[in-house]
Amino acid sequence: MKFLLLSPKNRTTYNFRGDLLMDIKARGYEVVVTGPDRTDVDRIEALGVRFVEVPVEKNGTSVLGDLRYCRSLIRLMKQEKPDAVLGYTVKPAVYGAIAAKIAGVKNINSMITGGGYTFISTNLKARILGLIVRTLYRIGLAQADHVIFQNRDDLEEFTAKHLVSRKKCDIVNGSGVNMEHFAPAPLPETTTFFMLSRILKNKGVREYLKAAKAVKQVHPELRFCLLGKYEDKMQDAIPAEQVEPYIREGIVERFEETDDVRPYYEQCSVYVLPSYREGTPRTVLEAMAMGRAIITTDTNGCRETVIEDENGYLVPVRDAKTLARRMKYLAEHPDLIRKMGEKSRAYAEEKFAVDKVNAEMIRIMKL
Repeated sequence: MKFLLLSPKNRTTYNFRGDLLMDIKARGYEVVVTGPDRTDVDRIEALGVRFVEVPVEKNGTSVLGDLRYCRSLIRLMKQEKPDAVLGYTVKPAVYGAIAAKIAGVKNINSMITGGGYTFISTNLKARILGLIVRTLYRIGLAQADHVIFQNRDDLEEFTAKHLVSRKKCDIVNGSGVNMEHFAPAPLPETTTFFMLSRILKNKGVREYLKAAKAVKQVHPELRFCLLGKYEDKMQDAIPAEQVEPYIREGIVERFEETDDVRPYYEQCSVYVLPSYREGTPRTVLEAMAMGRAIITTDTNGCRETVIEDENGYLVPVRDAKTLARRMKYLAEHPDLIRKMGEKSRAYAEEKFAVDKVNAEMIRIMKL
């Protein structure tokens, strides 16, 4: 038996799908993984799987580039003859399902990990791209046997817009989190707020910076940290020149991407993600597992992670003022931060533990 995973980025393969791949391998499958380049291939192969490079521009809009990707997948599947395929994010989910149908794969799975730029932005470019993306979803998801969502809001939207048939849809609780790897850690002495994200508008980075500035004026002793890279080629990127003033003024400390984010969660008291929309945000799950209070937005995916007033707060999207008010309140109530962190850990164990999520994935895919 052979299982093929179609990945848009190598880092997400071992970070988000590593436990799933090992579970599938333990069931007797040979596991093959595709990725767009050779970055970190050793970390993927360390999972005991085989890697095949299939170039793809995750955020590119080239029709010819997408056709080349689809043709490459068809050739690969005809050569490998997998028994089951799973593609996640737009291009692997859509073109992977089309290629698998053409190649005669009998078990085709697509995973929707969030709406993305075209479901969030309202500018002209996003609206035009949105029409194209929705058409591709209708074509691609029609070829899949199982379509897996990470939250009910996305499922309801996709089915309401007739992008996929409801009868082939299922929901899992995100990608899950390894509760042993992300273990509880003591809170830092200085109350610290932390956000981990690519520097994009739709992740809520601007709101985080504005809220940090407002709270810092009242409580200069607090720390505000941001870990993430500038994404110059993405449609929703925030230019470095808009972020650097906050760093120079000492409002926010910024850190580059790292292979191990746990030391940064350990430094924080409260994890903050003011995203405009998610599938189920993995960073929030990691922070919960490590016993951190959460502030995130009341929107698709994010709202799944917070029980209001229990393990954190939900704030409106694009609302830096409410975000600042919640930050300030927690900073002034450190005992509440501790209690919310404990409840975050318990909630993560109950709902988001990776073994539970993977068992559900395997059941849905009929492996």
